[in-house]
Amino acid sequence: MTDTEGTGFVHCAPSHGMEEFELYRDLGMLEQVITYNVMEDGRFRADLPFFGGKAILKPNGKEGNANGAIIEKLTEVGGLLARGKIKHSYPHSWRSKAPVIYRNTPQWFAAVDKPVNDGLDTYGKSIRDRALTSIDELVTWTPPTGRNRLYSMIEARPDWVLSRQRAWGVPLTCFTKNGSLPTDDDYLLRNEAVNARVLEAFEVEGADAWYKDGAKERFLGGIVTPEDYTQVFDILDVWFDSGSTHAFVLRDREDGSEDGLADLYLEGTDQHRGWFHSSMLQSCGTQGRAPYRGVLTHGFTLDEKGMKMSKSIGNTVSPDDVTKQYGADILRLWVAQSDYTNDLRIGPEILKGVADSYRRLRNTMRFMLGALSDFSEADRVEPDAMPELEQWVLHRLAELDKIVRDGYTAYDFQGVFQALFQFATVDLSSFYFDIRKDVLYCDGNTADRRAARTVLDLLYHRLTTWLAPVLTFTMEEVWLERNPGADSSVHLVDMPMTPDEWSNPDLAEKWATIRQVRRVVTGALEVERREKNIGSSLEAAPIVYVDAVTMDVLKSVSFADLCITSGVEISDQAAPEGAFTLDDTIGIYVCFAKAEGAKCERCWKILPDVGKYGHLGVCGRCNAALG
Repeated sequence: MTDTEGTGFVHCAPSHGMEEFELYRDLGMLEQVITYNVMEDGRFRADLPFFGGKAILKPNGKEGNANGAIIEKLTEVGGLLARGKIKHSYPHSWRSKAPVIYRNTPQWFAAVDKPVNDGLDTYGKSIRDRALTSIDELVTWTPPTGRNRLYSMIEARPDWVLSRQRAWGVPLTCFTKNGSLPTDDDYLLRNEAVNARVLEAFEVEGADAWYKDGAKERFLGGIVTPEDYTQVFDILDVWFDSGSTHAFVLRDREDGSEDGLADLYLEGTDQHRGWFHSSMLQSCGTQGRAPYRGVLTHGFTLDEKGMKMSKSIGNTVSPDDVTKQYGADILRLWVAQSDYTNDLRIGPEILKGVADSYRRLRNTMRFMLGALSDFSEADRVEPDAMPELEQWVLHRLAELDKIVRDGYTAYDFQGVFQALFQFATVDLSSFYFDIRKDVLYCDGNTADRRAARTVLDLLYHRLTTWLAPVLTFTMEEVWLERNPGADSSVHLVDMPMTPDEWSNPDLAEKWATIRQVRRVVTGALEVERREKNIGSSLEAAPIVYVDAVTMDVLKSVSFADLCITSGVEISDQAAPEGAFTLDDTIGIYVCFAKAEGAKCERCWKILPDVGKYGHLGVCGRCNAALG
């Protein structure tokens, strides 16, 4: 023996120690030596020699008179070598901090490894086998790591303890045969008529029917002899209650799902040990398989610094406060922007960023509503009659349609939102809308304007329905702006199907080249704007130097309109020394030049023909639009 290690053999007391209990259990000796010595009130049982009725702990948690009596008895018989006091961490309730007494009591168990003779053995004969097979073959896990956690827990778990000794809860509605042992076949009363009486009483009166005077005679009388049986008053494990929710929510109701299975269970990571776990065991024991097709696990909410929220620290963020300050959609958008598979962070600065994202999305929708104010079916243009720019937008919609549908199916809200936010702010607001503002504001009823508005209508119907699961209230507001009526709602329509014909990879590749050249042009104009040489890009008519192939691509479109300049010259000659370029582009150069002519008072372009028409101060296009 050393000061850190003992012999390991102190005593064998299977009624008091877990290791000793397991030793005697494995030797098959429990029935000969097991005793139940501590009662519900924390006292030794009354008939226990020497110490019967002694209190281990008083109701206030202080030490009772049992320990003193035991020490005195050991001293009396000469069985005590020494005595003293040491301070150590005593087992206690984590919630109330009150000390805990370990009691050895008989309990009810559900065996997880014994065959369940119910004929539902498609996925295994025992509860454990059925659960492990369900985890691997029948359930989709989001994220996939959830599978590993639950599998390892169920693979190694012992039998399920179904009983508790509490003052509240749903009772275990059982009767046991007097004089029989738990190992006897007739120990537990199995009688369908008795069960039917209990079920009828519970449906009318609730669980309190079990505790009413004369309950035993009420349930057993006329079927079996009540005096031959003992009514069990143990409480059912609350996790069995929660694990049974699938039965009365989905299976046992008239409007329940056809097969009684849930499409999805979702909760925090702690529920692999809790609700996900108990639901799996309960369903495998009664239905032969998992009660759900999918399980989604999310992390916990922390403050901006990644610390656990605490009222004492003062770092809590109330959802109610966020809703009052920003609106419910900001809170929903924060979730959609976050990776919920890990712990989520929230705080004032994070919410400011979310609010900015929301504002930019709202401005995108507002632009579309303004441009579509009087749109009708008479304005609609077929895709094959649209300019390439509009056809490119339709191609992007075809790409996004798959991303959105696949993303929502996989509960990848972050991926869906990021794709839609990038599209709305970069592809639309900073590119397509910026370019087409000129056609929308200045053209008459031209084919280009009708095509642009057709695309905006198609965008509207997709963005509102795609974003509705996240921005629930905002998209409803946007929807009702064009579809007023008491029965109208974006949440009552399906996402529009996007035709495969809209997908055009060759066109997308061409426009990737165009956008790359445009980026160099806008970079060059930004330099001139900073140096106060111009105030608007419409004051410029730059010269763009590219290779011959790229020049043909640029000349196939109205590149000046794409660059929002009054003119542009495209050359395949060598660029002069000092021409502007970007470090991440090759072979694209821009030289600045001012546009020549007068400024049109309507479209603001600087053109040579301004002032030559019936309407003074306008260009030819604007003169035609004015009529």
